[in-house]
Amino acid sequence: MPIALCKICSKEFYAKPFFLKNGHAKYCSEKCMRIGSRTGELVKCHSCGKEVYKTKKALRVSKSKNYFCNKSCQTKWRNSVFIGVNHANYKNGLHSYRSVMSRNKIPKICKVCKTNDVRVLAVHHVDHDRKNNSILNLVWLCHNCHFLVHHDKDVEKKFMEVLV
Repeated sequence: MPIALCKICSKEFYAKPFFLKNGHAKYCSEKCMRIGSRTGELVKCHSCGKEVYKTKKALRVSKSKNYFCNKSCQTKWRNSVFIGVNHANYKNGLHSYRSVMSRNKIPKICKVCKTNDVRVLAVHHVDHDRKNNSILNLVWLCHNCHFLVHHDKDVEKKFMEVLV
């Protein structure tokens, strides 16, 4: 009965004489065969540090050269790196005033008429400078009051009194 030695775990196993003769008896099990036929390497996950196997192609085509164990770890990394100017859809931050108001939890109520229907609310720049997205320069106004503040001097005067 011919005995062979596994290349991976060094365990002795039975092999058919024909396989031994042709050099095919290298692994004791399918598990060892899968490990032995790997051509890639073990690398550490960039986010959690867990070891993960990557093929040669995966190692070659990675743009960032950061490797991850799953999509969750990759997403955590992407969300910390691709923000603001580095994000593909970033457009100079000029149109971020609605999110600035929401992030600072400013109540969505019109400063002039006190309506709270979010479907008709817009953000108004007090100094009329759209590039100034400071929280002190932004207020919620309904579309009607927003139009009147820009075009009616009396309403604008009333609005400025409400702010003070």
